[in-house]
This record gives sequence, C-alpha cells and structure tokens, in this order.
Amino acid sequence: MTLTSSTPRAGAPRETTSVAASLAPRRRRTLPFSGWHLLLAPLALLFALPLVWLLLSSVMSNAEINRFPPALWPSGIDLGGYKYVLGNAMFPRWFLNSLIVSAVAVTSNLLFGALGGYAFARMRFGGSRALLVLMLATMAIPFQLTMIPTFLMMKRLGLIDTLGALIVPSLVTPFAVFLLRQFFLSLPRELEEAAWLDGCSRLRVLFTIVLPLSRPALSTVAVLTFLTTWNDLTWPLIALNHDTQYTLQLGLTTFQGQHHTRWSAVMAGNVITVLPVLLAFLGAQKSFIRSLTSTGLKG
Repeated sequence: MTLTSSTPRAGAPRETTSVAASLAPRRRRTLPFSGWHLLLAPLALLFALPLVWLLLSSVMSNAEINRFPPALWPSGIDLGGYKYVLGNAMFPRWFLNSLIVSAVAVTSNLLFGALGGYAFARMRFGGSRALLVLMLATMAIPFQLTMIPTFLMMKRLGLIDTLGALIVPSLVTPFAVFLLRQFFLSLPRELEEAAWLDGCSRLRVLFTIVLPLSRPALSTVAVLTFLTTWNDLTWPLIALNHDTQYTLQLGLTTFQGQHHTRWSAVMAGNVITVLPVLLAFLGAQKSFIRSLTSTGLKG
C-alpha cells in the first residue's frame, strides 16, 4: 500500500492544480457591519437633523435664535422656553386633552378592531365578504368628503366643542379591523378547535388564546392609531371652538401664532409634542417590525 502526496506531480495537468486551488478556502475581508449601513447611516443622520435642531433651539435664548447667522450650538442651556410654556400657557390642559383622546382611541380600536377582525377571519355569515369589501372601500374615501356629514352627526349628538366629537369618530377604524383580520388568518385553527372541545366560547378563545398570540399586530394598531390621533389637526380645528378643549396640535398652532416672537417657547412646545410620539414608536419598535415580517407561528 502506497501513500500518495497531495502535491501535484510534475506531469500532472494544470487543470487539476487550478481546481484544487479554487477549492482551497479563501479569506474574505468583511466589514464588522452590513454594507447597507454605509448608506443608511448618512440617511438616518439627515432625517435626524431637524429633530436635533429642534432640541437645540428649545434650550437657546431668543437672542441666539434671532441672531444672524443663526447659532448652531447654544452657548448655555436656557430653560426659559419650557418654563414659559408650562407656566403661562394652557399647554398642560392641551396635553391632557390629547392624551385622553389618544388613549380612548387606542383602547377602543384594540377592542373593537379585535372583535371585528376575529369575526371576519373565523366566522362565516351572510354577506360577510361584501361587508368586508364595503368596509375597506371606505378607506379610499378622502376625509374632505366625510367632513361635513361627520360634523352634522356630531352636532345632532350634541358633541360639538367637546372631546367626544374627537373620540366618537375614532372609536374604530377599518384599518384596525383589516390588519387584525389578516393576522388572525395566519394563526393555526388547531389551537382554537382544541379550546372549543374544552368548552370555551368564542369570546374566551379570542381573549385567552388569540389575542396573546397577536401582540405584534396589536402593538402595530396601537402605535399607528396613537400617531394618527395625536397628530390630527384638521378635525379638531373644525369640531372645537374654545381653547379649553383644544388638543395639543391645535393649541400649538394658535400658540405659535400668538407668540411668534418667542421662538424658544415655540420650539419647547414642539419638543413636548414630539416626545410622546418618539417614545411610543421606540417602545413598540420591535413588535411593529415583527408584525410586518410575521406570517404565523413558527416551530
């Protein structure tokens, strides 16, 4: 028995040596991060510049903001704008109004959206598909067409110039029902059927089995509903008259018009307005991404 060496002999063809060389492991020089970061990092900085400038301007004095050329960095931290907003304006009341409207809208959309989405996903009744198509068709209607009928309905209910005029039209949205329905369809029916065999009703199955598995979709509905309600300006401008009922966006608009010379207070008010939105998105970011990439249960 003879041992053969892996070194090619003198008479071996060159093709054999080239194949062996191609099969040899190669060292690849890779970056410690994805190559896409080279493109995404500058874009992220570009989009973050307005927020950074807003934060820096809120701690500047009026003299620094009005100076030309404008100061890029504050010489010191001046909290006069925040003190003026929280002490002399109605910002705390406006903030509370926006918080109440947004909290009620998020809670009602999660509840009614889950009930409607589960009914369309699991229950079959006469006209269910036509009703679903009709509901989705309302999403294509612009708000300018429904603005006047909604105002007349709220007036007949006696809700004009109250927070109820902002809450009632936002109790449930077609988007919440459709998004939760699509997520419920991706869940396996076996878990629900096993619960039905144990004697659980549909509502108990929904609240004890389906909803705990649907946290990514629920987080997405909550974040999007909060953003839409918190940032709404057009409908509060139509439905509200007295400043005691203003939301934060509407109050900030009037505040900016009345105190346009106090730019530090205007910037501070914008920071207070943007902060809850950033916290809501950062808190539900992982669940939001998981709901977009999820196609059901794995494993």
